[in-house]
Amino acid sequence: MKIEQLREIKSRVQGENDNVTRIVVGMSTCGIAAGSKPVFDALKAEVLAQKLANVTVNQVGCIGMCRLEPIVEVYKNGERTTYVLVDAEVAKKIVSQHVVGGNVVTESLITD
Repeated sequence: MKIEQLREIKSRVQGENDNVTRIVVGMSTCGIAAGSKPVFDALKAEVLAQKLANVTVNQVGCIGMCRLEPIVEVYKNGERTTYVLVDAEVAKKIVSQHVVGGNVVTESLITD
């Protein structure tokens, strides 16, 4: 496959997902040990409770910063926001304040 074909596929897939907000939770061994399962469950429950269409919550493998688990990433409007050391209460804030309200939850935001 040529690079031009890959770019076309990427562009088409991104266009199809413009209206979808994706929330991903790192759920490799380190994430699970740090408590990512209750975070994942809280995110799913909050999305369902608020009846949010076009929002997905998925688990992924290692995000690469084990010491900062549980990690949640929000992909919205072409931007990625990474939250670290998330617990179930912060997970609910991420849905209500960031996904719904458009305001980043600064208390768990990763910083340099």
